[in-house]
Amino acid sequence: MHDVFAHPNDAEAAAVILAVMMVVFIAIIVLLMAILFTWSFCRIFKKAGYNWAWGLLWLVPIGNIVVILMLAFGDWPIHKEIQNLKSPATGGQGGCSNPTVV
Repeated sequence: MHDVFAHPNDAEAAAVILAVMMVVFIAIIVLLMAILFTWSFCRIFKKAGYNWAWGLLWLVPIGNIVVILMLAFGDWPIHKEIQNLKSPATGGQGGCSNPTVV
């Protein structure tokens, strides 16, 4: 019977193949996570009223910090729009949007 790891070169070759497979596996996982985070940030910015492309800024070093701070402390355009709709000065009803529902 032939032993697969009988020669040291075979064992080294197997170790190299395993290492390469592990690197490829980790690279695929990292790529999938980057795609997921990019898609998520683009959706968050779109729902907040910003242009969806702002979500791509998280891919840039230091830009990811700017993105988090912008979302956490910035005035979202969607909130400004809602406030304008509720304001009596702009013709909004100011308060409940459907006064007939109790």
